[in-house]
Amino acid sequence: MDLFSNDYNKKENITAIGLMSGTSLDGLDIVLCHFSKDDYKRFEIVDSTTIKYSRKLKEQLQSAGSLSAYRFIQLHREYGRWTGEQINRFLKSHNQKVDIIASHGHTVFHEPGKNINFQIGDGAAIAATTGITTVSDFRTFDITLGGQGAPLIPIVDRDLFGEYDACINIGGFANISLDSDSRRVAWDICPVNTVMNKLSATFNLEYDKGGKKGRSGEVIDELLNELESLNYYQQTPPKSLGTEWLESRVWPLIKKYPNYKTESIMATFYEHVANRISSDLNSNRVSSVLFTGGGVKNSYLMSLISSRYNGKLTVPDEEIIDFKEALGFAYLGVLRAKGLTNCLKSVTGARQDSSSGVIHRM
Repeated sequence: MDLFSNDYNKKENITAIGLMSGTSLDGLDIVLCHFSKDDYKRFEIVDSTTIKYSRKLKEQLQSAGSLSAYRFIQLHREYGRWTGEQINRFLKSHNQKVDIIASHGHTVFHEPGKNINFQIGDGAAIAATTGITTVSDFRTFDITLGGQGAPLIPIVDRDLFGEYDACINIGGFANISLDSDSRRVAWDICPVNTVMNKLSATFNLEYDKGGKKGRSGEVIDELLNELESLNYYQQTPPKSLGTEWLESRVWPLIKKYPNYKTESIMATFYEHVANRISSDLNSNRVSSVLFTGGGVKNSYLMSLISSRYNGKLTVPDEEIIDFKEALGFAYLGVLRAKGLTNCLKSVTGARQDSSSGVIHRM
């Protein structure tokens, strides 16, 4: 299968747009990039941007899981059209013929053990609005094959950033991928910005810039011990986290300590995140790691991790920090359009590797 047009065969590069909306709800990441037609692992980021969500849209996405079925489908379609409109505006300043759009969507449900998942943002609406072939819904096929449907970026880490022993992204959740016994493995490590941003909101802040609030607090030993004892951390990969787990396991623990300052809750959670990340790195004898995601801009958190990790920690330029996942979905979309494997059973626990994603062809 090769879904690219005849015009593509005359070009040196595949031009792709990758889209990502993370659980921290910072906004829609858009990246425009080229992949070499002869070697997809060679890439160039042409441009990138983040479209901040309006307060209304952010609230709609946050509450999507509690909507009626009718309103949920309506929002799914509306968000897809909105996404397509943002791409059209973005492309006005570029003289580029885009071959493919690849959209992760925004995760509303992720309970693979129950065969439940949904990433809102209708790929058909994106394709219809932009007039560009669009790949979306990357998780469902893997879940129906018995996998976790996540994480999806490890094949990107292996192919595009293979010079590092491991890659970690710190966003709403922190996740890691690395090679083990000649195969790529990956897992979600722990929640990060999903917790920290919600705690920051009590100060009318979107996030804890530089970890300033958390740095000023005192660690609550009892809470730290309870967090460290969560059963998820004793499980072996493949494993993944979702907001459902956060609501049922983490927030109940935090709410047990109402008499402590929020700064101290934050300080404790920073310690927990640094412990979990450094533990996973050190126990797997990782000697070099690439860190990306918005969390790496938190200097306090990164100093805690660095003080516990025994290897070489690399933070790349800001564009890779901010847009590595959107770049990754562009790459996954290219692989899907070419009919190549883009989802690894060694990562997700599925019965087989797959070429995942629903294609809406123009």
